[in-house]
Amino acid sequence: MDITLPGIIVALIVGAIAGWLAGQVVKGSGFGLVGNIIVGIIGALVASFLFPALGIGLGGNILGSIIAAAIGAVIVLAIVAAVRRTA
Repeated sequence: MDITLPGIIVALIVGAIAGWLAGQVVKGSGFGLVGNIIVGIIGALVASFLFPALGIGLGGNILGSIIAAAIGAVIVLAIVAAVRRTA
């Protein structure tokens, strides 16, 4: 695995967009720029495990990555919201 500066920048941008999109879907879950990036990146990790297990592929382009990360981030935010309600 070769980590490069452009790759890190793309991951941060995808994470920010995905986190923002997820925050729009799950109302009341905005975390600011840094929080959105973190939620988006965690969402991308969730999607990278979940989608192949379900046989879902969105393509390898940037738009597919953003959509997958946003769906994963919505799942993460829904879980966080459910845990907050029970606590």
